[in-house]
Amino acid sequence: MRSRNPAHRFSAAVVALITAAALLAGSAGSASAAGTGPYDAEYTTTLRLYGHTVYRPADLPANERLPIVVWGNGGCLADGTMFEKFLLEIASHGFLVIANGRPGGSGSTDADMLTEAIDWAVEENGRLFSPYRGRLDTGSIAVMGQSCGGIEAYEASGDERVDTTVLWNSGMLSDLDNWRLRRLHAPIAYFTGGPDDIAHENALDDWDRIPSGLPAFLGSLDVGHTGTFGEPDGGEYGRVGALWLKWRLKGDLQAGQAFTGSDCGLCSTEWDIRRRNL
Repeated sequence: MRSRNPAHRFSAAVVALITAAALLAGSAGSASAAGTGPYDAEYTTTLRLYGHTVYRPADLPANERLPIVVWGNGGCLADGTMFEKFLLEIASHGFLVIANGRPGGSGSTDADMLTEAIDWAVEENGRLFSPYRGRLDTGSIAVMGQSCGGIEAYEASGDERVDTTVLWNSGMLSDLDNWRLRRLHAPIAYFTGGPDDIAHENALDDWDRIPSGLPAFLGSLDVGHTGTFGEPDGGEYGRVGALWLKWRLKGDLQAGQAFTGSDCGLCSTEWDIRRRNL
C-alpha cells in the first residue's frame, strides 16, 4: 500500500494551485454566446445564493429540464469564474452549473457550499416565480471539482441526491480521509493530467480503494495539473466532461460510447483509461 505524505503533497499542491489560478482566472463580467453545445451559455449571480456563480443556457429551454452540476474550484478558491471557459462549455450542453464563489471573488470555500448549491437549485425548481421553476431535473445531480475542489466534491458526494462524482486533477491527500471513499455510492470518474500532474498518483491510489462494485472510470491525458481548462471551451477536458455528464445525467447512450465498449471513443487515443463496472 502506497503511503501518502499529506504535508509534502499539500505544500507542493499549493504551488501548483497558485499557478493554476493565474492561468485559469476568468473575467468578472458576464459571458454569453459561449460553448459548443446546442445552447448559448452565460453566467449570472443571484442574491438568493450570494456566494456562488450560476452557469446556464442564456435562454432556458422550454422542452428540457436541466440536470444540476455543482463545482468546487482548484485551491478551494472562491472565484466563480476561475474555470469560466470550461463551465460555460458544460452549461451549453443543457446543464445548470453552480460554482463556488462569486465572479472574480476571493477567499476560500468548503464542501458545505456544494451542498448549499444543491439545496438552492432544488428549492428554486419548486419556488413560485422562480425563473427555474419546473425547469430543473432535481433527480439528476453531479458534484465535480478540480484539485482541492475535488476534495470538496468527495465530501459532498455522500449526499444521497448525488448521481455522479467527477474529480479533475484530484485525489485524497491523506490516508486518514480514506473513509470518504468507502461511502461513495454513485458512479465516479477521475480525470488527471498524467504523471506530471501532482494529483495523478493520489487518484490512482483512490482508484484502488473505492468500493469494488462502483461504476468507475479513470482517464489520464498528459496535460499536467492545470489540464486544458484555460483553452477555448475548456479544450479536451470540456469535451470529455460534457460527454460524461450527458451520459450519466441525461442517459445519452451515444455520449456514453466515449467510455464503454472495446472500441470506446477514448480507447486507442492519447487518453490512458481504466474502467470498472461500466
